[in-house]
Formats: sequence, structure tokens, C-alpha cells
Amino acid sequence: MIKQKLNANTLYRLSFMIIVIGLSGCAPLVNMFSFFPDTNHTVSSQSLPVTIQKINIKTSDNVTLSCFFLKNNKSNRLLIYFHGNAGNIDQRLPELIDFRNLGVNVLGVGYRGYGQSTGEPTEAGIYKDGYTALKYANDSLGFPSDSIFICGRSIGTTVAIEVSQKRQLAGIILITPLTSGKDIAKFRHLQLFSPLIGNQFDNTSKCTNIVSPVLILHGTADETVPFVMGQRIFNLIKNPKIFIQIENGHHNDLEKVDPKLYWDSINGFINKNANNTIQ
Repeated sequence: MIKQKLNANTLYRLSFMIIVIGLSGCAPLVNMFSFFPDTNHTVSSQSLPVTIQKINIKTSDNVTLSCFFLKNNKSNRLLIYFHGNAGNIDQRLPELIDFRNLGVNVLGVGYRGYGQSTGEPTEAGIYKDGYTALKYANDSLGFPSDSIFICGRSIGTTVAIEVSQKRQLAGIILITPLTSGKDIAKFRHLQLFSPLIGNQFDNTSKCTNIVSPVLILHGTADETVPFVMGQRIFNLIKNPKIFIQIENGHHNDLEKVDPKLYWDSINGFINKNANNTIQ
């Protein structure tokens, strides 16, 4: 979520931003320290195999999202993937392929302002992107909600939880989920600024509205979103749920620290909750 170290220039910018937004709310401050998009390192459509399509999805506020659809002809299931706050969806293509290899179709969502998507990232904006992706999966790709798995990683868990509220899905996969923006600020020793954050990126107030099965994976050595946050989200969820603890796993290396536990857990969860699999 929020970078670990603040240099003098960043602190100056932060102080300036606090003064500027004092009367207008905290959203600009939160957005500045929450999103780190990469618009340079992208993949061309021409370089992709025929089973991977780069597609553009238009949102209701006229933003174009650059996304990937990975077809799996042996499955009627779809996994929608929402990535973390840095980089872009193009850089997650190897991970999207790994998900498809579990036996599902995959829709990898590129947020506004990331990669080749238009617009600028905001909390409200990426939530709109999430709803747009789910609608596209239903209406254009033809997947009913009960055949869709929603997967979010890091800040992507806020999108996953937002769009999954009170919606019957095949399942929800939360990888290193955070509790709230305010809690992240406190963890980063930014208690002075945490009151300005309010209820932004607040998974704790939303996760009780989840009605689908949930799988949570979190590393015990996570230096960005502490392990206890994943435990708290797990405890708040009321419906069927599984928590996978990866010993010595950090924020970005869970699948490397214990690849068997990581992928076997996701594969088992998908197979247990899948509907309408083509044999």
C-alpha cells in the first residue's frame, strides 16, 4: 500500500498537500500515497498468443481500461483478478497465466491510469473499474456471477471486497488483504495523518457483507500489510472461509516462499466451489 520510507522531499510534499486540502477533504492526499502506476512497461497485442487477448473495456465515466482475457476452453469458470497498487496488469501476465493453468478463464483488470488504461487512479475510480469488469464478465463474456471467482491482491482486495458485497459469487480470494487505509497509516508510523484518511480503503466495514465463500492467504513476515490484518479480516467474515498462513512469506513473494501451499490452496478452493465445469 504505502511506501515504507519518506524522504525529505516527500515530507515537504506531504505537508504542502495537507495545507492545500485542509478545507477540501483528504482524498488527494490518500490517492497520492496509494497509487504508483507504471505506464511504460506494457505488452503489445501482436506479441500475445491466440489464447490471450488484450481487450479494452469502457467504464460509465468514459475511461478505457486495458485488460487481458485468458481463454480456457475446458472451463465455464472465470477468475477476475485485481492487482496491487504498483506497476500495471501487463506485468502480472505470468501470474494470470498461472491462474489459467488451474483450469479457469481469467480476466486481468488494468485500473484507470495504469498501463495503457486512460484516466487517473482514485479509490472511487478503481471501485468503478471493478464494477465495470464484473458487468463486462456477465454481459459481454457471458459468465453468470455464480461461476465467477473474484481475486484481489493487496490494494486489489479493497476492489474485490467492494464489488463482492451481497453478491453470490463462486468464491472470493483475498491475498494479503488490508483492514483500512487508516490502519496502514498507523502501521507506517504516520499516526499524525491517519485522522485525515477517514474511512478510505475500509475493508473492515464491508467484509461483513460478503455472502460468498472466501479464501485468504497471508504471509507471517509481510512488511507492507501486516499478518494481523489478514487475520482480522478473516475473523470478521461470517460465511464459509479458509485462512492460509504462509510462514516467512512477505508481501510480494508468497508464491515463491511456499509455491505448493500457495497454488494448491487456491486450486483446492476453486475446485471445491466451482460450478458448471466442462468435462
